[in-house]
Amino acid sequence: MHKIRRILILFIFFPILIQAQNDTIQYDVGFMGLASSGNYAPFWLQSNRYGLLSSEPISADLMMGFHKDFGNTKRLFDYGFKANLLLQTSTKSTSVYFHEYYVQARFLVFDFILGAREEHLGNQDSTLSCGGYFFSPNARPIPKITAGIEHFTAVPFTHGYLEIKGAISHGWFTDNIYTTNLWLHHKYLYGRIGGRLPVHFQYGFDHVAQWGGIVPGIGQQPTGFKDFIDIFFARAGGSDALKTDQLNTLGNHIGSQSMKLEVDISDFKISGYWQKVFEDGPIKQMWNAQNRADGLWGLSIRNSKFPFVRGIVFEYLNTTDQSGPYLDKDGIIYGGNDSYFNNGVYQNGWTYYSRTIGTPFITSPLYNSNGAVSIENNRVQVFHAGLEGDVLDYRYKLLSSFSRNYGTYGNPYPKMIENTSMLLEVNKQFPKLSNIEVGCSVGGDFGKLYGNSIGCLFSIRKTGSLFKY
Repeated sequence: MHKIRRILILFIFFPILIQAQNDTIQYDVGFMGLASSGNYAPFWLQSNRYGLLSSEPISADLMMGFHKDFGNTKRLFDYGFKANLLLQTSTKSTSVYFHEYYVQARFLVFDFILGAREEHLGNQDSTLSCGGYFFSPNARPIPKITAGIEHFTAVPFTHGYLEIKGAISHGWFTDNIYTTNLWLHHKYLYGRIGGRLPVHFQYGFDHVAQWGGIVPGIGQQPTGFKDFIDIFFARAGGSDALKTDQLNTLGNHIGSQSMKLEVDISDFKISGYWQKVFEDGPIKQMWNAQNRADGLWGLSIRNSKFPFVRGIVFEYLNTTDQSGPYLDKDGIIYGGNDSYFNNGVYQNGWTYYSRTIGTPFITSPLYNSNGAVSIENNRVQVFHAGLEGDVLDYRYKLLSSFSRNYGTYGNPYPKMIENTSMLLEVNKQFPKLSNIEVGCSVGGDFGKLYGNSIGCLFSIRKTGSLFKY
């Protein structure tokens, strides 16, 4: 993986030699400093930030990099790239690594990406959500190879009323926590209808699998081409797989279905969305699934006319049902106790660098006081609200989340734990000071889940053009 990363960093420079028109290489330099009370930094100061900030109560980051985005005009072929280096330090550790490093190309409507890139996956609100159920910006970007159509594109001969997007990825878990050399398979397909109408409806399906890797006490897991086919179709493994994977499916499979309804009324866009995760087959309609009580429900209201309040979001997340306790027939277990994001073989589960890849309210292993790598709290109820807007060119964001936490079915908390997390974030750009952007955030946790904590995050950032060509 380290060789691939070095080759990729060198390859980023190659497109600069390609003749283009009105393209710009941009630079980005920034600093973030966080100070807080308590044992951990407040939840909303360090969650859903792509792992940029440490969970330690005192930390600082310095980032510098350069990038080229896709052009504003439609081209037959376009390309982009990015590389940014992050120095992350806290009271316990210091590390230096490339946070993002990728090259991307687009031919007609088809996208190809190689590297680690911050992504927004799912149908939730992009800035005010508590995070998608299946994918959130909580963990560091995973290095992947991705091919497909990443943005909704009209299906020919439908006059734009039917649009689709979809892609397939192969990725590498480079954290090597518990399982080493673990691989990722991800594919998705979304459809949207509505076109020029003021009402749009979309439905999407995601499927991921963690596979391969060397598991402590078990050894190397299957990685051949036939094994990939089994992973792709979520089939049972062959004779070289574990007995459990010969009976069930090879690898750790998780799926998600989601729906979204959007309505445009004058200057307002109102969106309602629903996301559901499943870990037991067979796949059923969202409203008929065994765990139908679980899911993320959201309402987003946005307007383009009143800057003081540009967006409002309300969300409810429930993960307590999990298809109920274990279900069995004649002594054979066939479902229940889904234990979201945990797995018996890959005990690090659906996490990356000790942070959950899905909703951050399924508690990341970094909070485990016993050093365990698995998730110890995945039965939660969350009520979340967000608000953002502009006042005198100051951009603000307010987040407030209340959660009830029950542990897991296998190891429940002795008593339900309540927690409240809040955030006020303000940013302002100063055009007369070389376009520097300054931000200040205040966050707090109140409850026994993370412990009481209040903190402040200060940031300063400068972006600009290196050169045009």
